[in-house]
Amino acid sequence: MLPLDEIRTLLKEHDDPLHLERSGDFDKEASARRFGHLTAALERRFGPSGGAGLYQDASVYGRFSVADGAGPAGSLWVELSNFGGFVTAGTGTDWSADSAADLSAEFVTWLDEVCTTAGCVFVPLELLLEPYDGPTPTLVDDDRFFLETLAALGPAGPEGTEDEDDEEEDLQAVWCHRYFDYV
Repeated sequence: MLPLDEIRTLLKEHDDPLHLERSGDFDKEASARRFGHLTAALERRFGPSGGAGLYQDASVYGRFSVADGAGPAGSLWVELSNFGGFVTAGTGTDWSADSAADLSAEFVTWLDEVCTTAGCVFVPLELLLEPYDGPTPTLVDDDRFFLETLAALGPAGPEGTEDEDDEEEDLQAVWCHRYFDYV
């Protein structure tokens, strides 16, 4: 696997606020080949318990999911971004430290080798969960703006606008929001 600082540099280099859904030099055929290679390798490893799907209106190209009980720690997912050939993986249903921690070192090494062969860059989920500090607005920014607008309306605003303080921490964009989310 590439050193984490090198991967961080790649994430920043591919971040272009003029292109939210896919990079300016996005190659549809190359992405289809990469995803086909990843999918074929994952199908060989997990058999018929997996399935693949593509995204629309997102910065993520596609996802391969393995059913509960078949992956290294229950359900497993692997995603390919529309940017830089970035690939990440996790378990469960969302991006979390637990999703990343449940992947075995053996599986991560195997997936990194598959990514290299496919012309992709494996990006550990832990890195993608770091705060996003790039120039591109994310859906989290839209949510934050909406909540700030509701708060500005005050108590006389629409019913239910009183937010719990602990929800504020959920409004920090992370790198997953930039490269593996809807736009």
